[in-house]
Amino acid sequence: MRKLGLLAAVLWIPLTGFAQGSFDQFEDMDQVATVIINKSMINLLTSIGNASDDPEAREFMELAKGLEGLKVFVTEDKSVSDKMKTSVDAYLKSSSLEELMRIKDDETNVKFYVKNGKDEDHVVELLMFVSGLDQVEVGHKGRNVESVLLSLTGDIDLRKIGTLTEHLDLPNELNKAEKKQ
Repeated sequence: MRKLGLLAAVLWIPLTGFAQGSFDQFEDMDQVATVIINKSMINLLTSIGNASDDPEAREFMELAKGLEGLKVFVTEDKSVSDKMKTSVDAYLKSSSLEELMRIKDDETNVKFYVKNGKDEDHVVELLMFVSGLDQVEVGHKGRNVESVLLSLTGDIDLRKIGTLTEHLDLPNELNKAEKKQ
């Protein structure tokens, strides 16, 4: 019986690290712009922001307190975009994320996936994958972005996601991620 418990623990360990490591391969690629904000930085931002008298800033700080991490990967490269899609597909097969919604406009596809949280308005993970953006120019250099992969983890209130989008300059499509009643 003890051996069975040990075997189960050994088999479980790689699965718990899979979520964190699934997309880390893109972090060091030259063709990928990366933003990663860990819990320590989020805590620092919220402690600084708590001194604000601005109600909008306070709302952002309340939402940010629940975040564990944020990862954004952006590429202009079609082959890297294909690798991102493959990684997302593999991650979805091994995780308990469910599709929240998808948007298709011409060649652009936006897909949201979530892992449910404490109630219907909260999730513990939100994954957004945008592909087919090759005709969209972004940033001050007018870059033609092919794909965007965004991962948020923590206690995320979908009703307040617009505040996060605005303050962290995240894709506006996130505003549509609120669950419909």
